[in-house]
Amino acid sequence: MEFNRQGFNKNGLLTLFEDQTDKSEVKFGTVTIPPGGRVPEEGLSLHEENEYSFIIKGQLQGESGGKEYKVNESEATFIPAGEEHWAENTSDEPCKIVWALVKEK
Repeated sequence: MEFNRQGFNKNGLLTLFEDQTDKSEVKFGTVTIPPGGRVPEEGLSLHEENEYSFIIKGQLQGESGGKEYKVNESEATFIPAGEEHWAENTSDEPCKIVWALVKEK
């Protein structure tokens, strides 16, 4: 395994490592969404990887695949590849998330 620290972007996103085999690609990292923050800032997000997230602190509300959801601290989510989604931190504290994007080849 190789660590590939890419650093933070303007949204507090940190990719801790990326790995690739002949069968899959994995990206793993963290993100902190401030109170009132929305991901993406406008519209919908869509990617070719399955997205797995664990909420370390805080809560989110959003929509995935046309269905509304709410997720709290110590809960996990799964968003299938190709499913449109968005999330918003409606609480008064930062929401800290550990995420993994997994693409099957």
